[in-house]
Amino acid sequence: MRRALRPLVTVLVFGLAWWALSRFAGIPAYLLPDPGSVATALWRNRALLAWSTLTTLTETVLGLLIGTAMGALCALAMVFSRSVRRWLMPVLLLSQAVPVFALAPLLVLWFGFGMASKVVMAVLVIFFPVSASLADGLAHTEPGWIELARTMGATRFRLLTRVRLPAALPAFASGLRVATAVAPIGAVIGEWVGAASGLGFVMLNANARIQTDLMFAALLVLACMTVALWMAVDHALRRLLFWVPDMRAADIEAAR
Repeated sequence: MRRALRPLVTVLVFGLAWWALSRFAGIPAYLLPDPGSVATALWRNRALLAWSTLTTLTETVLGLLIGTAMGALCALAMVFSRSVRRWLMPVLLLSQAVPVFALAPLLVLWFGFGMASKVVMAVLVIFFPVSASLADGLAHTEPGWIELARTMGATRFRLLTRVRLPAALPAFASGLRVATAVAPIGAVIGEWVGAASGLGFVMLNANARIQTDLMFAALLVLACMTVALWMAVDHALRRLLFWVPDMRAADIEAAR
């Protein structure tokens, strides 16, 4: 009951504050529509928003899967080969130094207006958090565990699969949570630059027509989609990493 009431109370307080601001602050409706207008726009455009949500969600999930796989492989390569690390680390830093929004027009030009350019954008956004977190977890494995495994005759492959990877999974889970939260950013930025569908496409067109209520409705749907995706990933990680002490403590605290 407490876990269900907390988000409901938060949403209720936010909704009341939004309504009071739009009603009594004297802000024009085309700048800040009231919650009722947004709810009406959400209902009237439910088919469009549902299809657009499916498009953005597909782009986000594909980017998350591909980016997670590529980030994990990159982290493994950097940890087990110093030469690879020297070559890949500047590339990783460069990928974060260049704003993703600046690359969006090039990606749309190279991969077209379809889903491919948006998936690549999502991959670029989440690649660094995943690879950096897993590489950090692998590099900071407890030295005593590694020495014990070597004393018992563990090969390099068994040392990786039985000791280093399990020890690095909590750090990897933290990076994956961050990647899940920011993955929709890449998809939406790609839709802003050039697309024929998606929530970012809806928001861009609504902004051009000064349909602020529809833009807020699309933004609300995007926020709900991101929260739902993050909660699904977080739940799966808690189930898979049940043996991690921090995970168990967090579950006990949430149950209270």
